Amino acid sequence: MGRLTALCLALSLAAASTTRAETIRFATYAAELDRRGPGLLLADILKGEEQVQAVIAVIAEARPDVLLLTGFDHDREGHALAAFAQALGAVGVDYPHRFAAPPNTGVETGRDMDGNGKLGEARDAQGYGAFTGAGGMAVLSRYPLGEVRDFSTFLWADLPGAIAPVVDDRPFPSPEAHAAQRLSSVAHWEVPVALPGGTVRLLAFNATTPVYDGPEDLNGRRNHDEIVFWRRLLDGDLPFDRPEGPVVVIGNANLDPADGEGRREAISALIADPRLADPRPASDGARGVANPGHAGDPALDTVDWSDPRPGNLRVDYVLPDARLTVVSAGVLWPAPSDPFAETVNAASRHRLVWVDIVLP
Repeated sequence: MGRLTALCLALSLAAASTTRAETIRFATYAAELDRRGPGLLLADILKGEEQVQAVIAVIAEARPDVLLLTGFDHDREGHALAAFAQALGAVGVDYPHRFAAPPNTGVETGRDMDGNGKLGEARDAQGYGAFTGAGGMAVLSRYPLGEVRDFSTFLWADLPGAIAPVVDDRPFPSPEAHAAQRLSSVAHWEVPVALPGGTVRLLAFNATTPVYDGPEDLNGRRNHDEIVFWRRLLDGDLPFDRPEGPVVVIGNANLDPADGEGRREAISALIADPRLADPRPASDGARGVANPGHAGDPALDTVDWSDPRPGNLRVDYVLPDARLTVVSAGVLWPAPSDPFAETVNAASRHRLVWVDIVLP
């Protein structure tokens, strides 16, 4: 091969390597880093508490590029998130770009929001919480984050087609409570992530559990509509502009499409939306501890709740835009014989869910 030919080939290979699509790992993790009072999570992070260290080990094992944490206590000045990011950095997982905003959990309403005749309880907040910021959300990213759209103050009554409970021909628990009720039990965010080659917008949320209510199905209906919100946004049916460019719907929906309680049609419709892709992340660990009688594929489960009910369910999701190319996906749930299984079990009942994508 002549020198000129060799030089041309080298330049061609170099150009190809610089334009090759970069694989980006998106992950969601319901880490259950929520505590009984404000400031307690920060104290646990600073002292290296056992569960905190286990969560850090799980994240370090998965090494996502963009991570949504749910079940993470929020404080106004972000001390807990900063300390947590520093602890991750100490094990070689750096997230220079972070976002967190006050969630609806623990935000007082001054109303009886659950109809039990009492005021000032955790269930009377905009989202269940014994204190403001309990069990919030946070985004950690290797890549820069753009201006976030926070939909968390959007009222439930303003959602087109909402199925809020009605008892005796009046909103439950009262017209006043319903008029003040926000849709988000925790938060709904659109978070732009500036990736090599383009921006992807996270549609991040954490829906309420569809249980712990009465025959009016207050939580079940709210869970349904929190999930429906994203399809309404993509449809252009809300008083907000549609997201520009590709999206990734990500978070804890607290709803399984085949098993458990709740109005499963909401998550089934989101998974089946042709604008999104379901990579069906799976794990050997979930497959190995399947619940008898469950209708869904046990390999897709993402949470290890008590048996026999509700049992293991698929409730955590990463649903990339159909325009994105999915390279691989999985749930970090090792088989019981794997030495790392003990760490995963100590971290959270939920499992970290990840999807690798490349931009078109």
